[in-house]
Amino acid sequence: MSNVPFDQLDGWIWFNGEFVPWKDAKIHVLTHGLHYASSVFEGERAYGGTIFKLREHTERLIESGRILGFQVPYSVDEIDAACNELLHRQGFTDAYVRPIAWRGSEMMGVAAQKNRINVAIAIWQWPSYFDPEQRMKGIRLDLAEYRRPDPRTAPSKAKASGLYMICTISKHAAEAKGYADALMLDWRGQVAEATGANVFFTKNGVIHTPTPDCFLDGITRRTVIELAKRRGYEVNVRPIMPEELDGFEECFLCGTAAEVTPVSEIAHWRFTPGAITRQLVEDYMAEVQPKRMAAE
Repeated sequence: MSNVPFDQLDGWIWFNGEFVPWKDAKIHVLTHGLHYASSVFEGERAYGGTIFKLREHTERLIESGRILGFQVPYSVDEIDAACNELLHRQGFTDAYVRPIAWRGSEMMGVAAQKNRINVAIAIWQWPSYFDPEQRMKGIRLDLAEYRRPDPRTAPSKAKASGLYMICTISKHAAEAKGYADALMLDWRGQVAEATGANVFFTKNGVIHTPTPDCFLDGITRRTVIELAKRRGYEVNVRPIMPEELDGFEECFLCGTAAEVTPVSEIAHWRFTPGAITRQLVEDYMAEVQPKRMAAE
């Protein structure tokens, strides 16, 4: 990816039903979503000209809005069509897709019942989320200071912008210490996720992953579980305590941006990327880009 600021990229953005030049897609400084985090979004990837699991992402976008108390003013079909048309207009085959919906600037204050719900979609080229040279060797994670909150205190089933505040803080702190990312615990002290990806561990041929009861049950996470079961692996979804990390052999992250990424280190715990992780890296890439793999 280039070092050009995101507001200076070229192309088009779908904005409230219209395709507008990239640099003209602007909002006012008093937009409610900026001040009060009344915003939901999705992260999607296109492979070979097809957006992977687009409908599931769009349905989650609309559901996230509902959880935050607003109705996205476009149907699933309309948003799907806009994403596909925008991908075509941008001229990309492999790209990252970012739909977002937010409350506008009609009212300013905690209450904003009459604010317009705006929707935009941007698409840009975004290669591997982590350093490609380091990725397959296993990335290094710090242990985050902040924890995923009790679902009674935050809308954890929504992909809501405000929930990522502690993720940004934690990832910045980890990077400042030379790590690629950070593992977050939850309010109970159980293993939760990384700052933008779900986490998996292996032991004696069995895959273990935390129960997503206070963090997002990722679409990529569900895909990886399905792929693992197809291979005959047992997948154990359960609470995981940090002290259990001593006994795990492999560790990997997964998410739309991260795809499937091996982990070699979490704080003082060490892991060796092995056969299960490599198999799921390959299976995931085959799943998201079947046309390309078939052609090869």
